[in-house]
Amino acid sequence: MNLTRRHFIKGAAAAAVSFNAVPLISAAPGRKYRTALLGSGWWGMNILREAMGSGQCKVVALCDVDPQALSVAAERTRELSGDEPKKYKDFRDLLEKEKPEVVIIATPDHWHALMTIAAVKAGAHVFVEKPTGHTVNESRAMVSAAKATGRVIQVGLHRRVGPHFVSGMKFLKEGGAGTIGMVRAFVHSGGGKERPSPNSDAPEGMDWDLYCGPAPLRPFNTKIHPGGWRNFLGFANGTLGDWGVHWLDQILRFTDEKYPKTIYSTGGRPVQGPAVLTEKEQTSDAPDSQVAVYQFESFTATWEHRKFAANRAEKSSVGCYFYGTKGTFHMGWRDGWSFYPANDKDKVMHQAAEIQEPDGHNLKLLWQDFMESIANGTSPAANVELAHRASTMSLLGMLSLKAGRSIQWDGEKEQIVGDPEANRLLSRSYRGPWEYPKV
Repeated sequence: MNLTRRHFIKGAAAAAVSFNAVPLISAAPGRKYRTALLGSGWWGMNILREAMGSGQCKVVALCDVDPQALSVAAERTRELSGDEPKKYKDFRDLLEKEKPEVVIIATPDHWHALMTIAAVKAGAHVFVEKPTGHTVNESRAMVSAAKATGRVIQVGLHRRVGPHFVSGMKFLKEGGAGTIGMVRAFVHSGGGKERPSPNSDAPEGMDWDLYCGPAPLRPFNTKIHPGGWRNFLGFANGTLGDWGVHWLDQILRFTDEKYPKTIYSTGGRPVQGPAVLTEKEQTSDAPDSQVAVYQFESFTATWEHRKFAANRAEKSSVGCYFYGTKGTFHMGWRDGWSFYPANDKDKVMHQAAEIQEPDGHNLKLLWQDFMESIANGTSPAANVELAHRASTMSLLGMLSLKAGRSIQWDGEKEQIVGDPEANRLLSRSYRGPWEYPKV
């Protein structure tokens, strides 16, 4: 049967209402924040569109190393808001000259920490895309910077405020599925062998060296830019570091435990084939399939992704299955959430999804929460400490994969127990002149 909203949304957070019905939150009557966007591509403009739509942001600057992306973003900004943003290639120049009060960061992951820390030190509140950092210690440095400056950092975990995610979590926390002994998070898609793509010169005017920044410099390739960087481990952490953060965050929302005790991951590229990187051509290098096991005190959680075979044999190809004594609960995406009782005589429960289209996210609600947090001095729904924990889950899974062994995690000290070699992977070397942030 379909659950009524009265049954399971009543009493939930204010975000658990239809995004179309939520009035705009006024951070301060008539107040417009000087706003800048770092990373002016497709997703950055999605976030900026919500900022402009809120009526509380004046877009003063855009930043991107690709002049074509920058020009398109500036034109679109003028069309939507009438603002005339200045264009920058280097975020440091933008922060110094424009002194924005709100900064949106939608760059590849390897830039998140340095840009966020620079922005809060410059006095800005930050909306940064997940994951928080490319490495665990980068992420922790972001948390430290937020505490030191008193600035608000909202991370793009929009599933924290999506209506069916809120109501589903309420159902779980109230014991609807009973005692949960195991959780399985997953994302599956189709695909096949990956063929190398020829390297080339970067687009005219693009600063490829600055794009790579602190990451290892590799030849430009259209597999990387635009959009493909998520599958290159110098810039991101593959599917686990991308999709995984959202669903591992759902696991942490369900439990009172803050972190797992043991992590083990394995995977590879059995279908896409070995990674290729030569002067002439390259492929991505992230795993096409991966399994990670997270052992908590009271339950076991697993992550799995596969970029081949899809998942037509099961009811869903994305989400989390929570296995409890009363049945199985599926927290899904476009299909909402469902509860399948262990007793066959009981009927299946279902809550339909309420998401923004065409992208299927809830950025409007998350941006409104961000504005309210700035105005009231409150902690946002996806604050940097909570996002750090979810990001760390994914990063530790990748660390175990790279180390080739299980790791014991001391979450209080944020150290791997008895494994100095693995502990070194909590950070990474930066390419000069960039300096790794202090934790």
